[in-house]
Formats: sequence, C-alpha cells, structure tokens
Amino acid sequence: MRTYDWEFLPYFLAVARAGSLRTAAQLTGVNYGSINRSIQALEASYGARLFHRSKRGFALTEFGEALLPMAEEAEQKILAARKRVEGLDRSETGKIRFSLTPTLAYDIVAPLIAKFSDRYPEIDIEMRLTSEVESITNDQTDVSLRAAHTVTDDVVARKLMQLDLGIYVSKNYLENVVPKAGPGGSGLTWIGASGNDYTHGRLPRSPFPNATIRHEVSDGHMRARLMNLNVGMSYMPVLFESVFPNLRRMPETNIIPGPSLWILLHSDLQRTVRVRRFVDYLTEELRVLHKSR
Repeated sequence: MRTYDWEFLPYFLAVARAGSLRTAAQLTGVNYGSINRSIQALEASYGARLFHRSKRGFALTEFGEALLPMAEEAEQKILAARKRVEGLDRSETGKIRFSLTPTLAYDIVAPLIAKFSDRYPEIDIEMRLTSEVESITNDQTDVSLRAAHTVTDDVVARKLMQLDLGIYVSKNYLENVVPKAGPGGSGLTWIGASGNDYTHGRLPRSPFPNATIRHEVSDGHMRARLMNLNVGMSYMPVLFESVFPNLRRMPETNIIPGPSLWILLHSDLQRTVRVRRFVDYLTEELRVLHKSR
C-alpha cells in the first residue's frame, strides 16, 4: 500500500458503507465531488475498479471486496493509536465528545455541564443529543451516558444507579381529570414511548389498562412537556421529580425498577485527565441528585 493511499482510504470506507457518494459525504463532512476524486485516485493507484457505479449507487467490485477488510483493519489500528496517544494526556485541557439522550440532557445534565465548565474552564464538551447508541470503540464518541439494563460493549462501563419509574401526570390533570376516570382508568390518556414494547407491553398491564394510548413519543423530555400541558400520563424516571415540580405521581401506584444509568468510555481514555475529571464529576453529581430526590 503506497503512502498517499492512506489519505483516500477513509473515503473508500465511507462509500463502501454508505453505497453512495452523497451519503458518504454526509458521514465524512466532505463534499461528494472530493470523495469521488479520491476514489478515482485510489483506483488509478491500484489500477483496478473498486466500485460498480449505477443509478442505484456504488457497489464493491471483487477488487473492492478484497480491499475492504484490509482497509477496515488499518482504520482500527489508526483509531487504536489515537486512543492510546490521547490516553497519555495528563492535562486538564482539550475537548471531550459526549453523547446522551435528549431525555436526560436539558434539565438533568445541562446544569451539571454549566457547573463543570466553571470548575474546568479549559475543558470543552462537544455534546451530541441522540437516542441512538453511538459506538465508542469505533470512535463516534468519547463518553456516553446511557440508560440500559446491561452493557455488553467492549468499553469501561460505570454503573451509576437504577432508574426507578413511576406513573406521572400534571397537578392539573390529577385534580381535574383523574377524579372523573372510570374503572381501570377509562377516560384517561396514556402518552407512550415509541419504538419498543413499553407502549403496547407495559401500559396494558399497568393499574390503568383501560386508559387510551393516544400518543407515542420516543423522547422522554417531550413526554414530560406534554404531561405538563395536561395531555395525559406516562411512566417517567423518579429522578425527574426534582426538575419537573408540576408533575405528580399517580396516587396508589407503585414505583417499579427500570433500566440502570451508565457512563461509558473507551478503556484507553480512562487515563486521560480531562476525561477522568469529567466522568468522576458526572458520577458524583448524578448520584447526589439521585439521593436527594
């Protein structure tokens, strides 16, 4: 492999994974014309076509298929080298890429980031709010805050707490709508969570099986906002009681165990001072918040 081929391999991998120049451009942040020229230069270097081009997109040729595993191996070695070097960093400066769900971001984590910023003015946090599980081992993020029952990733996983869940409504809904409910919660409205068995599994087995499921929202923060606007009731982490004082737990309902809250990071980065400061700070503050609820 020639030295300058290293420059083109990331674009080869992006097109191989995306199947088109435009999607590869979105993945890499490079315009698709530059990616196309890089692919052409790589093909000229090897003297072989790496992709079949058609209206449906780009598909690997037999030469591309042969190159793919070697390019992926090279990518992993480069990522590992980067993490190893970053792990030697002993300063309280630099950037940390941090991914978390919008559910936790706005009212739980944002105040903690503000305090951390005052304490460590030379550490910058690049936050990505996403409900998707971003890969730490593939260098999509440095630190992740994730709610899950278990973690099987090859990462350092720090379990913070179990997120207990309760059924919540607004104060107004509790005072004006709930007293009019019929047997099994008929006349009440559920705000469910889309994309899992929560809505159609847990809600019918709840104390209010006859309530109507009228809305499904994947973002817990949005569900809390809708509850505040008297739209209906939903399961929410008890942790939210401290940040949504207008919410009330439904009377005569039990708290149930939910997923655990984890902080995840790459094993090499646990030796990086700025990452360790951030992870230790989040751990302490979130545990204090959980105990004070």
